[in-house]
Amino acid sequence: MAHDTLQKFMFEGAPVRGELVELSDTWRHVQARRAYPAAVKTLLGEMLAAAALLSANLKFNGAIVLQIHGDGPVRLLVVECDGDLQMRATAKFDADTVISENAMLGDLVNLHGNGRFVITLDPKDKLPGQQAYQGVVPLDGDSIATVIENYMLRSEQLDTRLWLAADEHVSRGLLLQKLPSTGGIDAPIDDDLATWDRSVMLASTLKQAELLDTDIETLMRRLFWEETIRVFDPKHPTFRCTCNRERVGSMLQMLGAEEVESALAEMGQIEVDCEFCGQHYAFDKVDCAHLFAVESVAEAIPAASHVKH
Repeated sequence: MAHDTLQKFMFEGAPVRGELVELSDTWRHVQARRAYPAAVKTLLGEMLAAAALLSANLKFNGAIVLQIHGDGPVRLLVVECDGDLQMRATAKFDADTVISENAMLGDLVNLHGNGRFVITLDPKDKLPGQQAYQGVVPLDGDSIATVIENYMLRSEQLDTRLWLAADEHVSRGLLLQKLPSTGGIDAPIDDDLATWDRSVMLASTLKQAELLDTDIETLMRRLFWEETIRVFDPKHPTFRCTCNRERVGSMLQMLGAEEVESALAEMGQIEVDCEFCGQHYAFDKVDCAHLFAVESVAEAIPAASHVKH
């Protein structure tokens, strides 16, 4: 059985790396949550491929979260991918708005110029006082690929090129990145630039339909057959949602006892559906009383210890 695949490779003798990703099972799980309009589906699928490509180069144990906060009919696009390439994604959009199949990024999320692109790097095992790193920039570009390319160049000082495509069946992407030269003063910088320029030129011949319809092995051979490339062991992204009842309970505790009691009085119980996977959670009066009883006990323990001493 074929698995979703991410393939990393390096151009031999030059600081240029590349990745190809193909997501079908993972993408199918994401789409099972709700029916997305075709244009929204394309954007979310492209972001899913981009997150996998960027996550594969992270040097820490944690997750990368890509978000687009929109001011058009699409209010939010979010994709999360951890170091093991476990992924989840969702989009929020105005259900009452008719979204054209041909709607572009600007029409969907940057209608009034207030759209924002956010990258969050969230370490899994945070040190005391450590916060997740977050970069927030205006939407600069007319496609997901261009927005990320501009972000990487300005914020990370890395020349990065992306080719992304998605339909209802598959999400695919290609990343090329020019790394800082590791050579000394006599290093052949011109050769490095030539390799970079040539690789980008070759990849730029790739049409979106070709990217959608061609498997990773064939794409790599078709694009770079004249290049000397070192290929690494493939990785296999999967869908996984990190929601659980404990996290939802913590969210309710953050709302506060007064607001939770008000909601219970009105509805009888509090129901929460995960935006990523659709898992349903229900908390009745007994469940909520237990949440805040546990919180009260936890707060009282230090005081009791202090009295003891």
